[in-house]
Amino acid sequence: MKTSIFLAGVAALLLLVGCQSLPPGVERGPHNTMAYDVLVDASPPGARIRAEGRDLGITPVHLKIFGDPDGTFHDFGSPFYEVQAFPLATNQFPQARYFGTGHMFGPEDRIPQSIYFDMNQRPQPTAPYGPPAYYGHPYAGPYPYGYYPYGYGYGYPYPYFGGPRIYIGPRWRRW
Repeated sequence: MKTSIFLAGVAALLLLVGCQSLPPGVERGPHNTMAYDVLVDASPPGARIRAEGRDLGITPVHLKIFGDPDGTFHDFGSPFYEVQAFPLATNQFPQARYFGTGHMFGPEDRIPQSIYFDMNQRPQPTAPYGPPAYYGHPYAGPYPYGYYPYGYGYGYPYPYFGGPRIYIGPRWRRW
């Protein structure tokens, strides 16, 4: 009897210690998040801003982001939080900033105090998918164009080295 009361007390204590509350006086959001105010600015002022597909208006604009109490982006199901800026003139470039939300053990970024876009700079190019395919590049690997010697994968004339040969159908197969 005494041990069950003691265990119940320890469980209640752990439950109360494990709960995290928001600081007093902050705006509460969904899923135990809190609101952060982020200033979005651009040069020259007047660029159109879009965040997560919502049109926010022209710069300077204040963006309300609901994040975790530790100051990071909350995972609402998307791997990134996207903020875009669209140019005013034809000689300017569209810009975008992506912040990780920690979705599926991905990167989790801190919520910035302000976001600044320079509309006169070219955006950074994105990385290509996979290593370069030409031979001699430091990231291409030891064999060019993905060709590997026999025994690695499905090479000609046999899929693998070793193992017994079993005849099934019109050709020899290795198992």
